[in-house]
Amino acid sequence: MSEFSGSSEPSEYSEKDVHREVSELQTKSATAARLFDIRRIIGGLFVLYGVIVTIAGFTASDADIDKAEGVNINLWTGLGMLLLGVFFLAWLKLRPVAPPPPDVVADEKPPE
Repeated sequence: MSEFSGSSEPSEYSEKDVHREVSELQTKSATAARLFDIRRIIGGLFVLYGVIVTIAGFTASDADIDKAEGVNINLWTGLGMLLLGVFFLAWLKLRPVAPPPPDVVADEKPPE
């Protein structure tokens, strides 16, 4: 018979097993929230594009620099993008996302 058929047979899972499973799911959820934090995505993209644009700035020809009225715009833009990306990644490292508090029902006792 199934577990929910109303029989008086003991269930396969103890309260401790259920609590352990819930704790594991909460840990996985918190890990997924940190993995897909928008600061990580923005910071990573800015660092990646900043490296590419900075390399383009180092390899700029004199004609390219003359077009920008003597300013190596790719170099400065790339360095700015690198700084912004590093800022986002440092912000993520210094202020990580706090996991959401577990939902506790007032009448329910926490497992021992």
